[in-house]
Amino acid sequence: MQKNNKKEICEYRINEEPNYIPQGNEEDIFMHAWKQRIPLILKGPTGCGKTRFIQYMAYKLRQPLITVSCHEDLTASDLVGRYLLKGEETVWQDGPLTLAVRYGGICYLDEIVEARNDTIVLIHSLTDDRRILYLDRTGEVLRAHPDFMIVISFNPGYQSIKKSLKESTKQRFSSIIFSHPPVDVEEKIIATETGLSEDKSRILAMIGEKIRNLQGYGLVEGVSTRLLVYAGRLIKEGLSPWNACKTAITQTLTDDPEIMKSMEDIIRMFFKPDEDLTFKR
Repeated sequence: MQKNNKKEICEYRINEEPNYIPQGNEEDIFMHAWKQRIPLILKGPTGCGKTRFIQYMAYKLRQPLITVSCHEDLTASDLVGRYLLKGEETVWQDGPLTLAVRYGGICYLDEIVEARNDTIVLIHSLTDDRRILYLDRTGEVLRAHPDFMIVISFNPGYQSIKKSLKESTKQRFSSIIFSHPPVDVEEKIIATETGLSEDKSRILAMIGEKIRNLQGYGLVEGVSTRLLVYAGRLIKEGLSPWNACKTAITQTLTDDPEIMKSMEDIIRMFFKPDEDLTFKR
């Protein structure tokens, strides 16, 4: 027996517009890909806005967004579904991927390289002109709903020999590349997300830009917009800017004392420990 999940798909609709400031032509590219239902890869560093972007596009398109955070223990059953015991009967429960394929919507597989290869292969038949999903457990060959679209994301900086996206998978997708936003855009994001003044938000954006210049000199990855927003929220709540940046940025990004000192030297360019955040002209 199969459980009816049609009502459940409605729960994935986004009713309030997410705060997203475009960095380039990513919105236009996505809209064209949507019209053709072309699968997309969102590439970019951690916390640069990939997830917020897909939320924004799902809202604009008025489509459900089903997000799966991939990990190394993610199985095919986690995506397509499984049989569950309900009272005295066995009921088939659609997984997130099957739910989107059956009823329409955007299925977003976040950090796809974390998933096992045998799980990733499962989506191949959905990324070409077949647009079908094989459900071995039920014997169904499920043709994708006209409104179904698959989007995946990954951080190229974290790829390794053991964890990388195979060429056979890559070439089934078109790509949109994201990076950390420029200072003027990041300033607006921080101000909107935190309620800080423009001056204070700009300082945090400038700190972020300078810390990112340390990448490749011991720092694995630059500070994300997300961490700058966390620092801004702590400041808004009354924590001293120095402690807010130490907590949200330096102590999060590294455990190396020398790299931590380098980041603190950058922060000290704008304000001294435990003093109010003051813009240095």
